[in-house]
Amino acid sequence: MSNTMYNKMWHQTQEALGALLDKEPQKMIEPQRNQVFIFQTLATFYIKYVQIFRNLENVYDQIVHPQKRILIRKVLDGVMGRILELKNEMVELELTEFHYFDDILQDLKLAPQQLDIPIPKYFLKEKLEVIKGREKILAQILADSGIDTSEMKFPVKSMPFDQAVKLIQIAERARQGRLRALFMKQIYLQEYRAKQSKTLGKKVTDTWAAALCIQKVWRRFHQCKKTEKLREEEMIFLGMNPPPLFNEVSATVIQAEKVDRLRNEVQMKHEEDYREALVTIKNDLKLIEGLDIKENLQDQIRHWFIECRNLTGTFPDYPDIEEGGSAIIFSNKTIQQVIEDIIANQEEEEKNEKKKKKKKEKQPKKTKRQKKGTKEKNKEEDEKWKMSPSLFLPAMKEGCNAYKEIWMNKDESWNFSQDFDPELIKEEKRKELESEIRVQVDELMRQELKNLKLAVDREREHPAKVGKKKKKKGKKGKKKEKKTKKDKDLTADRTIESLYKELVEEGLLIQALKVNLSDYIGEYSYLGTTLRQVSIEPMPSLLDVRQLITLYGIWPLGSAAVHEKAPLVKSLLLAGPSGVGKKMLVHAICTETGANLFNLSSSNIAGKYPGKNGLQMMLHAVFKASGTGRLRWYVGGRKLECLIVPCEPQNTGRGSRAAEYGSWHLREKVK
Repeated sequence: MSNTMYNKMWHQTQEALGALLDKEPQKMIEPQRNQVFIFQTLATFYIKYVQIFRNLENVYDQIVHPQKRILIRKVLDGVMGRILELKNEMVELELTEFHYFDDILQDLKLAPQQLDIPIPKYFLKEKLEVIKGREKILAQILADSGIDTSEMKFPVKSMPFDQAVKLIQIAERARQGRLRALFMKQIYLQEYRAKQSKTLGKKVTDTWAAALCIQKVWRRFHQCKKTEKLREEEMIFLGMNPPPLFNEVSATVIQAEKVDRLRNEVQMKHEEDYREALVTIKNDLKLIEGLDIKENLQDQIRHWFIECRNLTGTFPDYPDIEEGGSAIIFSNKTIQQVIEDIIANQEEEEKNEKKKKKKKEKQPKKTKRQKKGTKEKNKEEDEKWKMSPSLFLPAMKEGCNAYKEIWMNKDESWNFSQDFDPELIKEEKRKELESEIRVQVDELMRQELKNLKLAVDREREHPAKVGKKKKKKGKKGKKKEKKTKKDKDLTADRTIESLYKELVEEGLLIQALKVNLSDYIGEYSYLGTTLRQVSIEPMPSLLDVRQLITLYGIWPLGSAAVHEKAPLVKSLLLAGPSGVGKKMLVHAICTETGANLFNLSSSNIAGKYPGKNGLQMMLHAVFKASGTGRLRWYVGGRKLECLIVPCEPQNTGRGSRAAEYGSWHLREKVK
C-alpha cells in the first residue's frame, strides 16, 4: 500500500481512539454494583482497544515519516498499557485470567480472529543489532568451549541386558517372517501364471472378448483416477487437506515482502536524516536567533523587576534553579498577565486569611448520629465497584491532542516522499534553545537584581548562620551510613563479558531456540460464555494461553514504557503434562523479544556453586550479567526453572515488586 493509504488508516484510527477516550470516562466514573454490567463494559472497551492497537501497530510498522512515527509510538505504548489495565480489572473482578467474549463479538460483528493480539514488530527491529552482536558472542563462546548445541540432547533410559537381547530377537524374527512370506507369495504367483497360460493356450482367441476385457480395465482405471481427484477436491474444500500449492510462496507474497523491505530501508534513511537535521537546525537557530532570544528574555525580566517594585514597593525574590528559574513566572504568559497574577495572588491571600478566621469562630460539633451516618455512607460507597485510575490515559489524550493540533488538518501535498518537516523541528528546537539560554540569563539577572537592591533599596545580604555547618556535618554522616548499607559487589574485579562467558560454560545461560509464538497453533474457545452461563468452567484453549503469554510475558519485556507503568506481573506458572508446549512458549518469548534465557533449575545448578556463598555468587553473577527487569517462570511445577531478561537492561526499579499470576489453571495453589 502507498503512503496515502497508511496515512488514511492512521487518521481513521486516531478518530476512533478519540471517540473512545471521550466515551470511556463517562461510563467508568459512576460506581456500579452489577457485576455482569461491569464486565460487559470492561470487555467492550478491551475489544475496541485491541482493534485500535492492531491498526496502530500496522501503521507504525509501515509508515515512513519520522515525526509521525514518534507520535504513533507514544500512542501505541499508551494503548498497550491501557489493554493491560483493563485485563487486570477483569482479572480482579472475576478472579480468573481467562475471559470469553462470544456475545460481545456478535454484537460488534467481529470474527474471533480479530481478537488475536499481535506482537509489535518493533520489539526486534529496534534491537536487531544488539541481538546479532550477542548471538555472535554466544556462538564464539560455545565454539571456544566445545559445547555443541546444534543437536538436542534427550535423556537416555538404561535397560537390562536380558531385556535388550529379547527385543533384538523379536525384531529379527519379525524381519525373517516378512521375508519368508514375501518369498512364498512370489512362488505362488509363478505357479498361478503357469496354470493360466496352459488353460488359455487351449481356447480359441476371440477378438471381441479381448477388446471388451481391455475396455473394462481401462474404464475402471479412468474412473478410479476421477474418483480420487473428486475426493481430494472435496477434502481441500472442507479444509481437511492443504491445497496443491500450499507450501509454495505465491508471487504476490514475494512482492509484498519486497515492498516491506524497501519501506524499512526508507524508514532507516529518513530517521538518520531526521537525527542529523535535529543537530544542524539547532545550530543554525543558535547562530541566527540566539542573541535576539537572550535580549528579549533580559528585557522581559527587567520589566518584571520594575512592575513588581511599582506594585509592592520592593524588588521581588528571584526563583531558584531547582524551582525552574524565570520559566515559572513567564511560562506562556505576557508581562501584563504576570502583573495580573501578582495582584490576584495578593487578593487571594487576604481572602484566605479572612475565611480561616471565620471558620475558627464557627465550627459546629458533630453529633454521634452524624458520625454514624457518615460511616454507613462510606461502607455503601466501598461496596460499589469503581475503576482504579489509569496511568496511560493522560499519555493517550496528550497524543490525540498533538495529532489534532499538528497532523489532523496539515497540508502535506509538498511532502511526497514523507520526509521530516523542518518547521516542526524549528519549533521544537527553538523551545530547547530558549530553555538553555534562559539558564544563562537567570544567572546574569540574579546578579543584576542584587545590584539593584543594593543600589536602590540599600539591602545587604544577611550573614550566614553558624549552625548550618553542623547540619551539613550531620548530613554527611547520614550519607556515609547509607553507603555502608548498600550491598557489596561480589564481582567488582570482573567484567560482564567474563561473567557472561562463565555462565555459558557452566550451562546457566543457554541459547534459546528460534521458535515464534505463532507456531503455537490453537483455536478460539467458541463455547466459553455459554458454559459459564450454565456454571461450568471451560477448559482454556491454546489460543487463550497464547494471548496471556503475549500480554503478561512479551509486552512488558518488549516495551520499557509498558513495563514501568502497567500492572506488574512478576511470575507466570506454566503447568501441564509433558509435550503440551511449556518450554516452547518460553523459547518463543525469548525469540519474540530478543531476551536472554537462564536455566536455573535444580538439576542444572546442582554441584556448580556449592554452599551459601556459592549460591549468592551465582545469583549475583546472573543478575549482573542480565540487568534488571526480570521475569520469573515456574515451568512444570519446578520453582525458578528459568529467568528471562531483556537484552537491553532497563533500570525501572519495579522488577522486585509484583503479584504472582498463573497463565494456566491451578493459580490458587501457587505460593
